[in-house]
Amino acid sequence: MITPSIPLKPVQSSQIAAIGHDPATSRMAIRFADKAGKRGALYHYSGVSADVFAALAGAESVGSHFYRHIKPHADLYPYTRIDETTATQATAAGQA
Repeated sequence: MITPSIPLKPVQSSQIAAIGHDPATSRMAIRFADKAGKRGALYHYSGVSADVFAALAGAESVGSHFYRHIKPHADLYPYTRIDETTATQATAAGQA
């Protein structure tokens, strides 16, 4: 399955590098901060309304807000780690 791309915007956070939202699918993307010189993992979260995303994007601490209000609620916001190697290969092959 090809996962649609969600544009990301950088945020000021030690834990999260960038966030994005697709209101048409209620899907949120989070790129976690780089670790040990490697690009941080990308996750997509389902069931994220525009209001929930706006609260995250406008939070004083994006990382704290995420770890308090989204991460503990996998039942409300199921998530998937995105394998960008596969996504990149599919896009290059014209499958996206």
